[in-house]
Amino acid sequence: MSIAKSARGNVGVEEYRGKLRLRLPRLVTQAGQNRYLNTGLDGNDINRRRVDSIANWIEEEIITGQLDPTLERYREKLESYKQPQLTIVKPNTPQTNLMELWERYCEYMKPQLATTTYRKDYARKYHNHIKALPTKDLSQAIAIRDYLLTQLTPNAAKRVLTYLAACCKWAVSSGLAKDNPFAGMSEDIKLPKHDSDAIDPFSRVEMNTIIKAFEDTRPHYAPFVKFLFWTGCRTGEAIALQWRHINSECTQITFAESYDSALGIRKGTKTGKSRKFPCNNQVRELLLSIRPINPDPEQSVFTSPTGGIVNSTRFSNQVWKGGRVGQKCYNGVIQQLMDDGKIERYRCPYNTRHTFITLMLEQGLTVTTVAKLVGNSPEIILKHYAGNTVPLTLPEI
Repeated sequence: MSIAKSARGNVGVEEYRGKLRLRLPRLVTQAGQNRYLNTGLDGNDINRRRVDSIANWIEEEIITGQLDPTLERYREKLESYKQPQLTIVKPNTPQTNLMELWERYCEYMKPQLATTTYRKDYARKYHNHIKALPTKDLSQAIAIRDYLLTQLTPNAAKRVLTYLAACCKWAVSSGLAKDNPFAGMSEDIKLPKHDSDAIDPFSRVEMNTIIKAFEDTRPHYAPFVKFLFWTGCRTGEAIALQWRHINSECTQITFAESYDSALGIRKGTKTGKSRKFPCNNQVRELLLSIRPINPDPEQSVFTSPTGGIVNSTRFSNQVWKGGRVGQKCYNGVIQQLMDDGKIERYRCPYNTRHTFITLMLEQGLTVTTVAKLVGNSPEIILKHYAGNTVPLTLPEI
């Protein structure tokens, strides 16, 4: 078996002295070959997305055994990003078919989007919404709006119309459409006053109850669940964590990557920026308890029971919540706690993040500090968390 076929390493994207570079797995670099592939591209958002796509490409070719060992194929693609492309634009003929406009809009947006965003939202979710429309004619925009409102929730219909408006705005500026019939249409849709996306953290007692239940019934996943509660990181960030992201004393973690289980790809964090996380004694002792004697820097910190990468969907459906999947029935930890009356209502694994943020604010950390710890903006913390954090006792005036 060739090295390319046996390697399962990950390709990282790093910023070094203001430029982006690719970090290659040791198993696929030849003797004497530099482990880093310098891109020469500045470390901005657009270039990071471009380099992320190259990293994903290389990872796929490693897995399929098609890696170019000279790396020339990837260097040529990187060079193409440095050279501005002069395209002769022919006059466009205005179109009225919404699906055709959307497909061309997706082509325009693809280089500007993260791979996961493009594949999940543009090429799948909104593409399917448009495909399902009974008419694709722009002149039937009102009928399209009314159809969406009967088939989707108000919130979902509002989002689809927002994307259609953006598509048609681009089409008008590109000479592909005469006007934008969806402009401002989403603003007329009134959403229910309750916020379905409102945070719903676990209490401290519930958190400790869940941790104890995992220790007793799912010990393999107990460190993973503790880590989610005690750091407030996103689930994909915990899954992507490798030992190279943690210093030798286990006193600091660098959250630099995330793993998308649905697409099976490694990518940058949600904000596109890495962040340092200082470990308290609780987190440090957890990491030291599970760290191998001589950990491989590329080895995942948290794994599935078989040693593979954690699948967030499988963990959520089979381990956390439980229920029937196909012909099999899984006894989930949270469902059992609900049945036993120890947890009042179901909340998904992402609420471990909400719990950490809420508890940190209750402990007196500033909004700015909490925002830096979890990779959010202070505005998001203020909007979604600070207003929901009420002390149990008020200080005397």
